[in-house]
Amino acid sequence: MTAGRERLDGQGWTGARRRDNLVTMPKFKLLCGLSVLRGWVLVFGFFLCAGTGLAATILALAPPMGWNSWDCYGLTITEAQFRANVKVEAAALRPSGYRYAVVDEGWYLANPESASRPESLEYRMDGNGRYQPALNRFASAEGGAGFGPVAEFVHAQGLKFGIHIIRGIPKQAVTANLAIAGSGFHAGDVADRNDTCPWNPDNYGVKDNAAGQAWYDALLRQYADWGVDYIKVDCIASHPYKGAEIGMIHRAIAKTGRPIVLSLSPGPAPLEEARELGANAQVWRVSDDVWDFWQRSGSEAGAGEFPQSVKNQFAVIASWNREVRPGNWPDADMLPLGRLGPAPGYGRARATRLTHDEQRTLVTLWSMARSPLFFGGNLTELDDWTKGLLTNREVVAIDQLASESREISRMGDLVVWTADLPGGERAVAFFNLNDLSQGVDNPMGLAGFSGESRRVRDVWGERDLGRLRDVKSLKIEPHGCVLLWVGR
Repeated sequence: MTAGRERLDGQGWTGARRRDNLVTMPKFKLLCGLSVLRGWVLVFGFFLCAGTGLAATILALAPPMGWNSWDCYGLTITEAQFRANVKVEAAALRPSGYRYAVVDEGWYLANPESASRPESLEYRMDGNGRYQPALNRFASAEGGAGFGPVAEFVHAQGLKFGIHIIRGIPKQAVTANLAIAGSGFHAGDVADRNDTCPWNPDNYGVKDNAAGQAWYDALLRQYADWGVDYIKVDCIASHPYKGAEIGMIHRAIAKTGRPIVLSLSPGPAPLEEARELGANAQVWRVSDDVWDFWQRSGSEAGAGEFPQSVKNQFAVIASWNREVRPGNWPDADMLPLGRLGPAPGYGRARATRLTHDEQRTLVTLWSMARSPLFFGGNLTELDDWTKGLLTNREVVAIDQLASESREISRMGDLVVWTADLPGGERAVAFFNLNDLSQGVDNPMGLAGFSGESRRVRDVWGERDLGRLRDVKSLKIEPHGCVLLWVGR
């Protein structure tokens, strides 16, 4: 599917602008701010789906973009920290299409610093067993307001609000056998005490029965009342895969009447369950957590390795190619770039370990694969280099507008991806996974191009390379890439 193009003149699509304001390739305007693009994505999607009756039901017609707190705050984020990051997102990233701001795991814990001693954790929940924001961290939640005031603040910035939850029902609610809101059930009817998340101590699993559905209905009603737009549900897509609970959450969201995007974690989500995943969620993780490693020492791991490295993500992402479509976005995980601190979800506070070439490779691969783009670094310490990676117009355009994105060649450590773009344009990315620089002869032929009239632009290099016949070779730095935009 192609979506979101904006007609700007009577002759065709206007040219992208380099930083020197010289009009270059390609021929259509590359998104004068993705706020315009988003509107066109929705309009185009409506007409595309109208004949099938899907227009009213498809969420996330393009890959969601935003910021998530985990990579820099882990369990510990406070309301003041979240609001500070949201302000920067609205000012610096929203014009490029970033829309979601997500509070990740543990917002209901009064003492998240005690996570290594689960027996000492202090939870806050309401009388029906539903977690509430910890008041010592989110003071505006006082008086039963929950995340309503925070969501209102996020919406006032022109953004959408998201939260992270762990699947299931709180163990403390089960011990007290609390009533399930809006039903005749109690927590004891809901909980599967033999099912717990192997890496999180908070909850029991939920039975696939009427009581379990009532629990999720009550939970999602609360989130909808708060104004939540995006829910990342963890311990459900893998470690283990819980298809029944995914279905219950999907049905509960539908009952709220609120267009809430459902994201599933962690990975690797099972490829053989792609149909079920796509029927119930808009986003699901394809690997375990990706952190700032090119390749872990001695590791040639697959999708289930923790932490997953950038190099090992190539084959995993390619395996999900056929499942990428409007409303279904296999997720390569957050972008561990910029400043990861003060309390990252993995390791000590630091600047990303990835080199500049590795960072460009990560962002290019995610965009060529049309993964959701969620920045994980601390926005209050956003530097110009990182901002440039996140807001490059052509790179964002590929992520948001491409179709038929695919890996077409893998020869040793040289990997080639292509993607179709609006108006007959195309993108092609050459990745060098080797530790040494690599030369590539006849790159355009290798990428399957014929003819000589089409013009070529080096996206990251911000330069016009002439026509196809002029691009006789490329040099790619170690762990680097070259991203080209090919005109009509």
